[in-house]
Amino acid sequence: MKPKATLTMTPRHNPDSTGRGLLLLSLLLLAVLTAAAILTRPLIPIDETRYVSAAWEMWLRGDFLVPFKNGAPYSDKPPFLFWMFQAGWALFGVNDWWPRLVLPLFSAGGLLLTFGLARRLWPQRAGLGGQAALVLASASLWIVFSTSVMFDVMLAFWVLIGLHGVLAATDGKRGGFAVLGVAIGLGVLTKGPVILLNLLPVVALAPWWNPGLKWGRWFGGTLLAVLLGAAIALAWAIPAGFSGGEAYRNAIFWGQTAHRMVESFAHRRPFWWYVPLLPVLLFPWFVWPGFWRALAHHRRVGLDRGTRFCLAWMLPVFIAFCFISGKQPHYLVPLFPAFALLAARVLADRPAFRVGVPVLLTMGLGVALMLAASGKIAAFNAEAAALPASWPGALLALLALAAWVAGRRGFPAVPNLALLGAATLVLVQLAAKPSIDPLYDIKALALAISDVQAQGLPVANAARYHAQYQFLGRLQTPLLELHGAELKRWLAEHPEGYAVIYLKDRQQLDAIPARHKQAYRGGAAVLVDARTATGLLPVHIEN
Repeated sequence: MKPKATLTMTPRHNPDSTGRGLLLLSLLLLAVLTAAAILTRPLIPIDETRYVSAAWEMWLRGDFLVPFKNGAPYSDKPPFLFWMFQAGWALFGVNDWWPRLVLPLFSAGGLLLTFGLARRLWPQRAGLGGQAALVLASASLWIVFSTSVMFDVMLAFWVLIGLHGVLAATDGKRGGFAVLGVAIGLGVLTKGPVILLNLLPVVALAPWWNPGLKWGRWFGGTLLAVLLGAAIALAWAIPAGFSGGEAYRNAIFWGQTAHRMVESFAHRRPFWWYVPLLPVLLFPWFVWPGFWRALAHHRRVGLDRGTRFCLAWMLPVFIAFCFISGKQPHYLVPLFPAFALLAARVLADRPAFRVGVPVLLTMGLGVALMLAASGKIAAFNAEAAALPASWPGALLALLALAAWVAGRRGFPAVPNLALLGAATLVLVQLAAKPSIDPLYDIKALALAISDVQAQGLPVANAARYHAQYQFLGRLQTPLLELHGAELKRWLAEHPEGYAVIYLKDRQQLDAIPARHKQAYRGGAAVLVDARTATGLLPVHIEN
């Protein structure tokens, strides 16, 4: 008699056990956020416009060694970002959109590298990479700087490359230290030696997160990687130093570093300055109680190798930045992948569905946007050139309510909060567009300057000039940067000339006869002839 067949139950298949679905969602969110940024934000002066203008002047001169700003060598930043702009212009022609896509492309690379790093750290938990990428793609500061013309997301990309090399080296692969060295070199060419601060602590703490390493071989390999990185950086710096002249050479080899060290320790901001910003920088994850409960649970059960790696990467660098008093929020961007990996790991052991606190805060933000649009927030009205739109705030409040309902019905919290975080930034930008454009969109002014120069007339800038008009106006000639008595003398000697004058407020703007005039940042900017400029000098302000 044949034995009776038995019915066996098989575990329910997880359709995203590899995490690739969440990775794809993170890339899709990045694409949507990039489109929203390009449609709602101009290139913001003074930083974004300055960096694109430096690349534009290199392009004009055919000089790919030395960045230029308003006709003079620009030593504040290395050239890698500018090279990326020029590479796109060589392929697609000079345009406004390519510089807006470079950082999102590096951000996408960062998401892929974070995904891969999770697979290296927790090979038995394949789905963690997708969650980490999604946490990263929806953290507010990562989103903002992924869609801005700045250096920090690109720096984070090289940090992630370097850490892949570090993990390969711990696995005994000889090429790991070579990858680390290349990442150091390209990181230096992106934002200077700060990449060493982001990489060397986790390397130095390797015996803690990866016991059993041979110390001599490990630190010898690290030294060789640093030397390789230095050689890559010097391959640019030495010829650039000779090409740019003595002042530029001194600046990139010593003066710039010494100046930044002095500025960094000038006690401008207190030790704790970053701490109250973290809920905003890491929204919605930092304010979510579910993350903190999962972190506490993970600490009780013990830290695994991957968790120790993330802590060795994140905490020493964060503490170092706290001691450096020259603080900026974007300095923390290369640490965000570590936070995303840590969050994905601890949530894997204790998944949560309730998303109440981030939802309440988002709903409050939506209400605040509606109040600002109605003119009931007086402090906002005093600074804005126009009131924001009201419908994004209302939609944001409704989406927050939908996220709360989804959480109550068991929708996974990580994609729920990620979608809410991405929607928050998109809608905030849409609401702010009517206020931002009149204050920061300076392309019309840049084109007006270009028209004046095309007539063969000189143009002066009556303040410190950050080259904000060079690329937007496709200017072929630098502007004269003049101040005080020097400016008055120039106006008297060049009655045919024009000047860009910056005003303290916009109250008298309509009465000024100008070639072009507009709100600009906290006041106004006007392009006027020499006679009008002379009459405006008592009320102009430095830009």
